[in-house]
Amino acid sequence: MTAESPELPLAAAFPEADREQWQRLVEGVLRKSGVTAATGAAAEDVLATDLQDGIRVRPLYTTEDGTAAPGHPGFPPFVRAGRPEGTSVGGWDVRQRHAQTDPRRANEAVLADLENGSTSVWLAVGDGGVPVTGLAETLKGVYLDLAAVVLDAGADFAPAAEELLRLYEASGAPLSEAVGCLGADPLGLLARTGDDSKLRVQLEAAARLAGRCAADVPGMRALSVDALPYHEAGGSAAEELGASLATGVAYLRQLTGAGLGIDEACRQLEFRYAATADQFLTIAKLRAARRLWARVAEVCGASPEASAQRQHAVTSSVMMTRRDPWVNMLRTTVAGLSAGVGGADAVTVLPFDAALGLSDAFARRIARNTQSVLLEESHLSKVIDPAGGSWYVESLTDELARAAWAYFQEIEGAGGQAAALRSGTIAERLALTWERRTEDLRHRREPITGVSEFPHLAEQPVHREPAPAPVGGGLPRVRRDDAYELLRSRSDAHLATTDARPKAFLAALGPVAAHTARVTFAANLFQAGGIETVQETVDAESVAEAFVRSGARIACLCSSDAVYDDQATAVAAALKSAGALRVQLAGKPGGRREEFEAAGVDTFVFAGCDAVEVLSSALDVMEVA
Repeated sequence: MTAESPELPLAAAFPEADREQWQRLVEGVLRKSGVTAATGAAAEDVLATDLQDGIRVRPLYTTEDGTAAPGHPGFPPFVRAGRPEGTSVGGWDVRQRHAQTDPRRANEAVLADLENGSTSVWLAVGDGGVPVTGLAETLKGVYLDLAAVVLDAGADFAPAAEELLRLYEASGAPLSEAVGCLGADPLGLLARTGDDSKLRVQLEAAARLAGRCAADVPGMRALSVDALPYHEAGGSAAEELGASLATGVAYLRQLTGAGLGIDEACRQLEFRYAATADQFLTIAKLRAARRLWARVAEVCGASPEASAQRQHAVTSSVMMTRRDPWVNMLRTTVAGLSAGVGGADAVTVLPFDAALGLSDAFARRIARNTQSVLLEESHLSKVIDPAGGSWYVESLTDELARAAWAYFQEIEGAGGQAAALRSGTIAERLALTWERRTEDLRHRREPITGVSEFPHLAEQPVHREPAPAPVGGGLPRVRRDDAYELLRSRSDAHLATTDARPKAFLAALGPVAAHTARVTFAANLFQAGGIETVQETVDAESVAEAFVRSGARIACLCSSDAVYDDQATAVAAALKSAGALRVQLAGKPGGRREEFEAAGVDTFVFAGCDAVEVLSSALDVMEVA
């Protein structure tokens, strides 16, 4: 480096590369994988991944994929952050949820959380939580002028809010310093219960609370725009966003109709979204949500200062599993990271045992500490919008925002959020989305670690005290593991009555190198349905004795295609003669289906098959109730 060249030309020594060169390299890799027809852009398409909402993730993003400038943090359209400083000054709000029904026990859990890393409290009140009359005991010892309190009181939101505000006044802290959210969400309640008989009264009550907060409690927001009911009913990211926009607009109409200014109305809303283990989709969803709401606020005439969306991100309950719940720690860590990077103002990490009942102290501590590590050791909040500028993230944010806006317009065209909920329009759309996703789960195109992939049958189950039953009657609540949980429950019942799990015999044919891959695949598949596997290397002469000795009632041949050509028909026939109720073959049959079936092979199992159907029918054959 000389005085004439003050900068190092780091790229000067390398030839300039273009997209066509990269595509040719991709073609070479694909040819080695057996894909020879794809060239140019088609080769790139082979590596693309289709997401929900019609979004396709490409393998390479460049400046050519750039979108409109996302703006600056704290300024419209707020893609990069709702405030100029983002969460870099004090970190995001660590908000833990409490759903105990006993005020004394709830108080113990609340104090433990606040003393060990949580910065706010999210309380279930009324049905599914402490009674309204128990709020005082629940919050005993809590410094209400320091810790924000957020209520989730369902139909009891009005009396719960009045009681909380009374406690603030009784504490001696001025109401002007109170912070939190009173949690009024009549449309969210309609989505949960399907009951609109009191909707008008509830909307009016929510508007009165908003008016009081705007006048006397500026740090308290009256309404929650909770998008979790749509996520938990199986909705996609865009559907979750679109429904939240329609709900927010409905609340703006109600509040301004009650006399609040548009800026005051905007400041009364807090939006709640799900954070999943899909890291980039969650980041893009939160960024897109701020952009979309900024547009709504702009059209409604709100000032830029009131247009920033306040976000509360909650790790997804849909992704939580009941089997091998320890893996949930990994899921919630990624989700919590994504929420923080995406710019959420408050983050709730559900404890790993949340799907099993009331979380114990250990699980709550792990949930708290997950956020503590992200904030205090990884320093994630110190960088504003760390994903910003990524061509992929910016493109995904833009595509998701456009898909969500289109769905928002559909809801508005159907008469608004309340009308779309009443008519079933939203329920039908979400059900269709979940049906498509369920197909991916059944075929293991979307694997669930510890459930549909790498299940551990010998692991002792984790038991928790039952949680209060959530309100129902409206949109369903789904989980990714639902279908596999039913299969495992059938296996558990069989174990309880017979002291043994249903078994499948894996007939490993040929040398280890030939059968290992498909033995592993078959064992993984059967165990996902609670079916224990017994493996033995056999041939046509020894397989019958080995099968009888195993105690299994069904069998699966496992080896390479070449070994199948030599041994499959004889081994299948021997298994049938030995009493196997069903004989399966791991792999696609190719052109020998009829020959294999004639020898006794009943079904074929392979990557991409309907695992739930295969396992359910196997349990049926073995007469497992």
